[in-house]
Amino acid sequence: MRERSAPGAPAAAGGIPLCVPNIVGNEWTYIKECLDTNWVSSVGSYVDRFEESLASYVGVNHAVATTSGTAALHIALLVAGVEPDDEVLMPTLTFVAPANAIRYAGAWPVFIDVEPDYWQLDPGKLEGFLNQECRWHDGKLVNRTTGRRVRAVLPVHILGHPCDINPIVAVARKYELAIIDDATESLGASYKGSKVGSKADVACFSFNGNKIITTGGGGMIVTDNQEWAQRARYLTTQAKDDQIEYLHNEIGYNYRLTNIQAAMGVAQMEHLDEFVEKKRTIAAGYRTGLQDLEGITLMPTQPETDPTYWLYTVLLDEATSIEGRKQVIQKLNDNGIGARPLWHLIHTLPPYAQCQAFQIEHAGRLYRLGVNLPSSVALDSDEQQRCIAEFRKAIGS
Repeated sequence: MRERSAPGAPAAAGGIPLCVPNIVGNEWTYIKECLDTNWVSSVGSYVDRFEESLASYVGVNHAVATTSGTAALHIALLVAGVEPDDEVLMPTLTFVAPANAIRYAGAWPVFIDVEPDYWQLDPGKLEGFLNQECRWHDGKLVNRTTGRRVRAVLPVHILGHPCDINPIVAVARKYELAIIDDATESLGASYKGSKVGSKADVACFSFNGNKIITTGGGGMIVTDNQEWAQRARYLTTQAKDDQIEYLHNEIGYNYRLTNIQAAMGVAQMEHLDEFVEKKRTIAAGYRTGLQDLEGITLMPTQPETDPTYWLYTVLLDEATSIEGRKQVIQKLNDNGIGARPLWHLIHTLPPYAQCQAFQIEHAGRLYRLGVNLPSSVALDSDEQQRCIAEFRKAIGS
């Protein structure tokens, strides 16, 4: 049975949602086993299996399951050494979760533009900020404007497309920054033969209901750093220092995934490869159905990458205003197509309006023109043709 709703993706009754779970395998069997055996909380064999499965898939040595992708980001920042009043560089065009996680750590986001061709964090502007806006002082990289230490870079691989991670890694190494990937939207995508999340010091995933696989909620930290993985496991279990006595020498967090949710994750992982292939088939269908539309930019693919196209996204004609884009989405929603826009630029949101933003030139255009189209793994050919037809009508084609 397919869940018919998704946050931020309104559609008329009987409509086609933006992106919903696909429950097709052993979910019921594995969850029933948890219920039958009473292993329902934050320990159990399925937690271990889910961690091992995802680490192996990404190509890293360690994984730690968490209650959410945001919790994973929070802990990843802490284990990477981010401290209060440090700064973390991240793109302004993404969901707000990584910025929130940075603030949970007591640090501050600095927002960098995205590049115009593939819509990901711009490595050139990242290096430009570090070169022009920062200096070394007492062995630390310091932001000239704020006086704060710059500690890490947090790339976000949005919409199922990998960032151009090699130059980002090179810049981070040059300036001695930790690399914390938000790979949430790009599980299964590859960059130059490596799975997204494998090139960072630590990477995070989310398994919310609209992701390519789901545990209902939940997240994962992955890393090759054994010490960081052990610390992440410690911090996510309330920083417990004794198996019997209630000893806690640090502030910890109740961030561990339940065995029930992990059981669902194990079942979903068994179908991840076919889910990825279905996403790519959906992307090919949209390309075929929309490629003749003048002025419409289809979702791009950088050479030597294999995206998952988590949410297939198009850009409207350059002359379209934000109000015009809203009208297109409203027409689609009114006709049962669960389209939605890209995110408000984070540096324009009230909680982050005072944070530094560097040379933001392209992200605003993408926000103004971007439309996400329904991309559920279970989207069938007839539904997709309906989406294509309604989109063409909505733009007056």
